[in-house]
Order: sequence, then structure tokens, then C-alpha cells
Amino acid sequence: MSVYRKAKNIFILFALIVLTGCGLKAAVGESVTEPVKDNYRTYYQIFVGAFSDSNKDGIGDLGGVTKRLDYLNDGSPNSGKSLGIDGIWFLPVMPSPSYHKYDVTNYRDIDRQYGTMADFENLIAESNKRGIAVIIDLVINHTSSQHPWFVNARNAVRNGDFDDPFAKYYALETEISTGKTWRRFEISPDGTQYYYEANFADNMPELDLDNPEVRREITEIVQFWLDKGVAGFRLDAVKYFYLGEDSRNIQFLKWFNDECKRIKDDVYIVAENWSGTVSVQNYYEAVNCFDFSMSGSDGHIYYTAQGIESVTEFVQHLASYQKQVLNKNPQAIMNPFISNHDMDRAAGYLSVEEYRMHMAANLYILSCGNPFIYYGEEIGMRGSRGSEQTDANRRLAMLWGDRDTVRDPRGSTYNIKNQINGTVKSQMRKNNSLVNHYKNVIKLRNANPEIARGAIEVLDFSQYTAFGGFVSDYEGSVIAVFHNTGENDITVDLENYTDIGFSVVRGYAGKGKSTLNGNILTVSGYTSVILK
Repeated sequence: MSVYRKAKNIFILFALIVLTGCGLKAAVGESVTEPVKDNYRTYYQIFVGAFSDSNKDGIGDLGGVTKRLDYLNDGSPNSGKSLGIDGIWFLPVMPSPSYHKYDVTNYRDIDRQYGTMADFENLIAESNKRGIAVIIDLVINHTSSQHPWFVNARNAVRNGDFDDPFAKYYALETEISTGKTWRRFEISPDGTQYYYEANFADNMPELDLDNPEVRREITEIVQFWLDKGVAGFRLDAVKYFYLGEDSRNIQFLKWFNDECKRIKDDVYIVAENWSGTVSVQNYYEAVNCFDFSMSGSDGHIYYTAQGIESVTEFVQHLASYQKQVLNKNPQAIMNPFISNHDMDRAAGYLSVEEYRMHMAANLYILSCGNPFIYYGEEIGMRGSRGSEQTDANRRLAMLWGDRDTVRDPRGSTYNIKNQINGTVKSQMRKNNSLVNHYKNVIKLRNANPEIARGAIEVLDFSQYTAFGGFVSDYEGSVIAVFHNTGENDITVDLENYTDIGFSVVRGYAGKGKSTLNGNILTVSGYTSVILK
């Protein structure tokens, strides 16, 4: 059965490829190249300023991303030369005085450090040729204090012109309420001190999202970027829209979702609500959300890849989470990830050499929804805030290993000697490298639409810590995914765990291989397998 939007059910024919040595292979053979047409994708998160530099000024730019598109997806699903992603999420690309650009000064332009609108349009066109959907960060909780709206609001209050519409664009008060952060604004001609809400920083004043004129502006901004060809938006800091008032946040997001769908009915929206599981699930009533319970050094992916949490416990969480979310919204799509631009990079706490990073990739890429890969994750890049507590260390320059001139962002202090896992160039030459593992896992996922879209049923292997799996049913087509997160081979008789008969090994990825003889399944250590 399927609770998801009906889509053209195109399946990819598979043939097993035998492992060479101890390298890793996904069993991929002849296949249909046309993907299922829906919003299920494997996303790649890019901080443009640190990704690739095309004009040799040291700052990553849109031209740099365009020249690297063949690395991400060369348009040929079976070439084996590209990563195989089919979605990109760009961190903010709009004009901003900061390196990270989360304080926007113009919602309808491209930051000059990144290029021009023509560069963006060319990037969209080239992405479309490869079947890549692009979503962009949309920061509407706050603007930059240098945004003309805020400058005009300041002048209006200073002059006592409260009929000026910009005086009502921001959350302004004359008396400070508790639970929020207020900054001194201006004193009106009658001597009244005004304050503006700015929970992140004094240069990030928060908009009054109840103001109809602000909502009109937001709708026009959405229209502008959808007309440019973006597939949707990642929404920043949604729990801060009305801080401490989840119900109001959800109602606003429902309005935003409706406005977007009125313009583009298949728009994809994913929101950042860095909160507990229950809160995140509630926000799914309005929009898709990132699954923070999966991520970081205290998330389910980490604990399972390390062998601290059993695979069955991981799968039980996955199935329970899916059920709860779909109860909130039957059209919802989960969004698992290991780390992002606000978190320490995963290779700092998941060993590449010990295959922990490989298994973490298997756990979330071979699960329901849309996995999000943070640029450089696929080569084991490291980066942490460190004693300096700077997020720039989490957003370091991509390690291409060629003559790319992109530099680390300003404020970074990370020692290059801590980057021990190699570059894209060095890893591409090694069959058992992490980047080639990612290519194979993504290919497996793309070749089995049931993984992303199906309803999960847990198989109880609770007597094992390092072994477990689930069945996924998508429109009557059933596959099973099994993970062995330990170092030893595991052999099980599937007849003892399910009455579903499996006869085909659709593929495997990891340190070893997998075989199916009748009902007897054998999976090598640090390996995942898909059966049909």
C-alpha cells in the first residue's frame, strides 16, 4: 500500500555485479534512465561561497557550481562518474553584508560575490538538463539591518511618521516583553523609546509576519524565484517566526505553503525547526521538516552506525516517525541527514577508516524520504566550531584536490592538517573510497523507488545489535533493506522473520557483499543489501 502521492511507477532493472577484492560495489546493471516524476530526490546542500571558485577571487560562486555539475550529476544515471544526486539546496544566495548571507538586503537579486542573475539562470538551465531540482534558502524570519525596509522603518520612527508602511514591517515595541531579545531602535519625536525584536543578532531585525504588506512582499518574492525556475524553498528558523508560539508558526506556514502551491502546485518546501521530535512532527501539518532526531553526534544515525543502538531500534524509530508524520500530513516527505552547516561535520565523530561513515550513509540514504548530503560529507571532510566557537569552521572550502582557488570563509580557524580523508580527486581513483561508496548507495536508492516512497514495516531482529532491516511497500511493489553495522558476516533464515518471499538481490553496498540462497541471507560486515 502507499500513502504517498501517486506517481508513474517506473522501475529500474538490476543485475548483480560481483565485488572486486574488498572494494565496495552497488549491484547496478542495465537500467531505465527515466526517474519517477515526483518530489522525492537525493539532495546535496551547498554553501556557494566555499564550494568552487570560477573567477579566481578565492570566493565560491555560481559559475563554480555550474562547472562542477557533472561531478554532482552528469545526466547519465549509469555512467558511474558522478555522485548521482538529483536535488540541490543552496544556502542563501541573495545580497548580504555577511559571509553566510543569512541577513538579506535584497530578496530579488544575487549577491555580487556569487555572480549575477544571469549566472543563476544559467545554473538553473544546466541543472534542468541533468534532472536536478534546485531549492534555495529563503530567510523571512528576519532581514539585514541594512535592508532598505529597515532603514526606512528607522527613518519613519525617528521622524514620527507612523503612517509610513515600513514603520510597520518589523516587530517593534515600546515596552520589552520577556522570552524574546529586544534591541534599542529609535526614539520618536515625543521621546518614546522603541525596540525591535532580534533573537539572533542585532543586525537581524525580525519581520512582523502578521502585517498584510509583509505577507504581500513574501508572496511576490516567492513568485519571483519560482519564475526563475527554482523548485522550492528551504525555510530558515521557522520556530522563531512567533517565538514560543508553535501554533501561530504552523498557521503562518500553512499560509505560506498555500501561497506557494497557488503559484506552483508541485513546489517543494522543507523547514528548519531545530526542536524535539514531537514539535517537529506537529510542524509537518504545514510543511516538510528536517529530521533532527536522526542527525549529529547524539542522533539515531550516529548511535546505530557506532553499534550503540541496534539496527532494529533504528528501524523502529524510522517506522514510528514515518507513521506519526503521515498521521499529521499524508503527503509529507521525511528529510533525514547526518549534519549541516550549523553542526560539526560527521567525519569528525564517525570514522571513515573503520567504515562507520559508510554505514551512516547507508542508514539514512537507504531510508524513506529525501536524504540531504552536506557538501564534502561524501569525501569525509571534517570541521568543528572548536575553542573559537566559529561556525565558519563547519563551512570550509570543498577539497577538490585540483587547481580550484576557493578558500575557507572568513573567520575560519580550522587546521588543514585535520583533513585526513583526502580530496575528491584522490578518492575518485580508489574503488573503495568514501566518495565511490556514496555514488553506489545513491545509485541503489535511485534504482529502487520503493525505498524513498514506501510504507515501512519493521522486521524484528532484536536478538542482534548489528543486524536488522525493514520491508517497504510502494504501490504493491515490495523490497527489503537490511544493514549489517558490525564487522562479522551474518547469516539468517528470512523465513523465521517474514512470510514475504524474496528471490532477487537488487544490490548491496559496503565493505563486503551479500548472497541469497533460497531463504538464507548472508550479509558481510559493514554492508547493506536490498532484496526484492
